[in-house]
Amino acid sequence: MVTFDNSEWADKDIKRTEISEVSPIEELDGNMKKDTSQDKLMNSVLENDKDTIDDGKVIMESINQGVGNFTPDLMLKSMVNNFNLAKQLYGEKIIRKLTGYSADYVEKNKNIPEFQREMKKNMSDNVENLKEKDLLTKNNTVSDDGLFLSSLVMYTEELDHLVSKGLGEKKKKEKEHYGDKEDYKNFSRSRYKDIAIRQTIKTAVRRQHQNITKDDLKVFEHKSQGHISVIYGLDSSGSMKGEKLATAKKAGVALAFKALQEKNKVGLIVFGSHIKESVAPTSNFMDLLRKLTCIKAGMETDIEQTIEKAVELFGNKKETKHLVLLTDAVPTKGKDPKKDTLKAASIARNAGITISIIGIELAERGLELAKKIVEIGEGRLYRIKNLDEIDTVILEDYYSL
Repeated sequence: MVTFDNSEWADKDIKRTEISEVSPIEELDGNMKKDTSQDKLMNSVLENDKDTIDDGKVIMESINQGVGNFTPDLMLKSMVNNFNLAKQLYGEKIIRKLTGYSADYVEKNKNIPEFQREMKKNMSDNVENLKEKDLLTKNNTVSDDGLFLSSLVMYTEELDHLVSKGLGEKKKKEKEHYGDKEDYKNFSRSRYKDIAIRQTIKTAVRRQHQNITKDDLKVFEHKSQGHISVIYGLDSSGSMKGEKLATAKKAGVALAFKALQEKNKVGLIVFGSHIKESVAPTSNFMDLLRKLTCIKAGMETDIEQTIEKAVELFGNKKETKHLVLLTDAVPTKGKDPKKDTLKAASIARNAGITISIIGIELAERGLELAKKIVEIGEGRLYRIKNLDEIDTVILEDYYSL
């Protein structure tokens, strides 16, 4: 018998504990059991299993390209009849994964009967392999496990990208109704009581103005009101198909990861000719990740409806509310898209929501409208020419709140 006693505890009425039997602990070797197929997929990605990661990449590519079905016969036919169109539809990564050859090699040899038979066999074998792994359904569409794997791969790729860039941390903000008066900016639609008088006079004197003009006015730039809620508005119109959409999704992952890490909330609006998906600001990273993964490119662009939806999702909470829109086009939906969009931006600003725009290769007409939206929304406008910069820019916008 083993007894335990400590005289120091005697005054605390703690009774002696007796253990009548002692048994040796059984030590087992091996890994923890994986309860589900998704546990196994996660483990494979974490262990950097190349085949599993490649499978996830091809599924992710199929979603970004809008490939709804992996049908070898149909895909082969399209490659032989019009390879340029097939390349545009499927993308080089999918062609390489399924055929086992580069797109250039396929294009050169697609009319050779023996090569066609080999391609068909390779494609059929690779599709069956994805089905055996439960990444595709019996109907050759992406399964739930396939979506889960592609989301994991997207997440780990973007996290590695952030680490390699060494992106900095956001400055801590004080909780105050209108924020701290820490920085200055030019007067726009700011409150008159925020005018920085001393800085305004200095500017007018430096410019040798006899009277203070509007251009001389400086205002205090306030920091955030405590907690921050950000909604990422992602354009999924047809022109975003492929690499643009893939990079924009990863930027959403970067924003969600950083903001949630700092106990803030992130929401999502996926827009095209209509609102395809929306998530109110949340702390649920996996829900955001899954919604981002599933986004496919569509047709037209409706920014007005997106801003209106953001106003609804933010609600009436007293917090910093910010909408960042990523698009490569001007709004094309509605009777007067430009007028309706600016009206929606004004309503949003009156509801305490700031608006920034990340424009990918915006044409002059789109750039002109974007400037007006961010002026009304008191946000920032970013012009992107290099897709690799999108995640850096979206975090820069978040850090500015």
